[in-house]
Amino acid sequence: MTAPGLVGHDDIDALVRRLRLGTEASELHGSLCGYLAGGGSLRGSSVLAALQLDGEATDANADDLALLARLARQSETELADPELGFEPLLPEDDRPLEQRAEAMVDWCRGFLGGFGLAGTAAHAQLSDEAQEVLRDLGTIAASSFDFGSEDEDEDALIEVQEFVRVAAMLLYTECAAPDPSASGTVH
Repeated sequence: MTAPGLVGHDDIDALVRRLRLGTEASELHGSLCGYLAGGGSLRGSSVLAALQLDGEATDANADDLALLARLARQSETELADPELGFEPLLPEDDRPLEQRAEAMVDWCRGFLGGFGLAGTAAHAQLSDEAQEVLRDLGTIAASSFDFGSEDEDEDALIEVQEFVRVAAMLLYTECAAPDPSASGTVH
């Protein structure tokens, strides 16, 4: 359940449909998180432009743009949370398992795309652990599921979701977390 005041999956789902973005809510959130984790900056750019989704969204009104800006601030705050409070935005637990599993695949696909869009030189200097995490996210993004025992499948999805949650924070910490030694000056 999304806490009051926070942007939730259903909010993004409604926005995606309103703006006809041609993506799923989980994939949009994954793209945004990947972009931020990869060192991408939204300063001076809208979320849709940064994620190269602005071509379809000609009818975005001020409320839609404000919702996207809130989502971006929320995502960046959660990725940087020292209490590790980040969670991928996925359908609620009362939704069918298949829908939630597919949303996880969409989220990972979006994350990898957003991470690539950030295009920073830091990607070339990723630790071995971060490179392995990216490969694992790619494996999840390319997955299709074969469902059997609902309890086992539910447990497996929880494990994958926890891995993805930690992976996103690790990549954010490695690529995008503010460096206290940086002067803030661009040369």
